[in-house]
Amino acid sequence: MADVKLDRVVKKYPNGQVAVRDFSLDIADGELVVFVGPSGCGKSTTLRMVAGLEDISSGTISIAGRVVNDVEPKDRDIAMVFQNYALYPHMSVYKNMALALQLRGLAKAEVDRRVRHAAGLLGIEAFLDRKPAQLSGGQRQRVAVGRAIVREPRAFLFDEPLSNLDAKMRVATRAELKALHQRLKTTTIYVTHDQEEAMTLGDRIVVMSAGLIQQVAPPLEVYRAPVNRFVAGFVGTPAMNFAEGKLMGGAGGLTFTERGQGGATILLDENRSARLASHVGREVTLGVRPQAWRIAPGADNAFRVAVSVVEPLGDAIDVHGLSAAGTRVVARLPARHSARPGDTLLLAPDPEGTHLFESGPEGRTLT
Repeated sequence: MADVKLDRVVKKYPNGQVAVRDFSLDIADGELVVFVGPSGCGKSTTLRMVAGLEDISSGTISIAGRVVNDVEPKDRDIAMVFQNYALYPHMSVYKNMALALQLRGLAKAEVDRRVRHAAGLLGIEAFLDRKPAQLSGGQRQRVAVGRAIVREPRAFLFDEPLSNLDAKMRVATRAELKALHQRLKTTTIYVTHDQEEAMTLGDRIVVMSAGLIQQVAPPLEVYRAPVNRFVAGFVGTPAMNFAEGKLMGGAGGLTFTERGQGGATILLDENRSARLASHVGREVTLGVRPQAWRIAPGADNAFRVAVSVVEPLGDAIDVHGLSAAGTRVVARLPARHSARPGDTLLLAPDPEGTHLFESGPEGRTLT
């Protein structure tokens, strides 16, 4: 196993496009770190630079203390699992997993030991004599992971390995990968655009946007304390609600007043008010997690929301609508609440699930 370090890594293409900007990150030995972000944010490009499949424009990449900027991919002692399984269709599962070891000249007994050990870890012992076409998508992905495991690398690199699986299989395979990492304790970098996958898998997650790191932290810290509006809106399902408005002062304390005719006025708690005194009179953004809405007993400190769509989820419902001032609202409420399109709800934000940001798409978190 090994630590992986990226120091001010940049990827700039000949046409001038910058895919990754000043990327610095230390990944500890045995840690599972997930790169997550929207398409085009640079997460896969960064992974490919670690693998040696992309040249870096500047900066340094080290694996186990060794600078690998000019080291060939085959000599970096890493194993990569891609989105497509890339299995040889004419070979059995056993031969697919054994091929790389045979090409390295390992003894037959050692090859057999490694293949059967990996197959046991992944629960595919019964499939070793089958061809890939005889396997399900989830089984083929396990074979691809097994082919990486048998190499006993210093680090695993996963590039959206579950994106070709159906929803149920993704959840099951995700749990298998997490359990596998807990057993092997091999340093792992995992790339996904699925923030739920990132939250459930990673020891830490790296949220990226436009080639830049936005935040690096354990999953729950990113969820509970996002550093800016972009991270807050990207992490969490459904996405956080945002209302534009102004921070106002008064005898009763600080309030957020929603922009627009009929906008809601929300009284902020005392602890938050003390930290925001210097922002009174400024434009700010109020962020509310969908799970943080509560049915209000009256119109004070509440948004008046006209319901347009209701999505039943079993134990909960997702209510979509517009506030009186035109802010889009999504609220996840207990299923005991009845709501129909055309209804008007008074929704109050729970302070525990609300945040304030500077105005702008990447506004810094104020509280």
